[in-house]
Amino acid sequence: MIMSMTGFGKKEAQFKDKNINVEVRSLNSKNADINLRTPSYLRELDPEIRKMFINKMHRGKIDINVFIEFNGEISPANINKSIVKAYMNQLKDIADVSDSESLSLAMKLPEALSVQKGSADSKEKKVILTLFEEVIEDINDFRKNEGSVLKKDLEFRLTLIDKYLKSIIKIDPTRKSKIEKKLRIALNEVNIEIDNNRFEQELIFYLEKFDITEEKVRLENHINYFNQVMDNNSPNGKKLGFIAQEMGREINTIGSKANHADLQKIVVQMKDELEKIKEQLLNVL
Repeated sequence: MIMSMTGFGKKEAQFKDKNINVEVRSLNSKNADINLRTPSYLRELDPEIRKMFINKMHRGKIDINVFIEFNGEISPANINKSIVKAYMNQLKDIADVSDSESLSLAMKLPEALSVQKGSADSKEKKVILTLFEEVIEDINDFRKNEGSVLKKDLEFRLTLIDKYLKSIIKIDPTRKSKIEKKLRIALNEVNIEIDNNRFEQELIFYLEKFDITEEKVRLENHINYFNQVMDNNSPNGKKLGFIAQEMGREINTIGSKANHADLQKIVVQMKDELEKIKEQLLNVL
């Protein structure tokens, strides 16, 4: 199964006097790169949250944000009255400002508010972790849907490469005969006496240097294996990337041994499709 690394999820829950909002955004990355932002009183949950995302989302650049809104009488912060009054007096000494203006400015200055430190109780922790589980489920559904689109494109590109490979297999026999014919014409033009037995041996050795039989077989195996791995349930992006590298190695070797204009054109087309596959694989989980 192909899954994308891109996704977005958002969940909200009410707990006592709080609105708890969870937002998660995922982008492609080679490893699990988790950026977690939670209120200070929830920091003890950070290791558990990170472990949850690594186990269920595996990898990607994952931005996690938890927002808490207090809608009751209980506030998470207290006003430092003495500090605010001192700020207001100093502001009035500096400039002619009203009480409301000086209060507005003083509240923005350092230490005007003191945040109450504490920790979430077990019920609130359970609510938050349940929200994360729901968000991960939504994101993975999103990843699966986008992955199905990626798979169709990968299958299309792979089919084209396989088609080009069949064209190479069809051209290859005539390519060898053309190389042999060129060599014989070149020797006839030199007009010297040659040992035919020795010439045949050298010709076989020369043609072996341009033989692409092994490359054709290996490339066909790589294409078949690529299709098999795409249907695996486990994350397969990295493995598909390795297979694509091996495919590129065989295609490059075929190109270097081609010595045939039409075959080289086909190799260029194969490289173009393979590059498109590699670009898509950057976003495959």
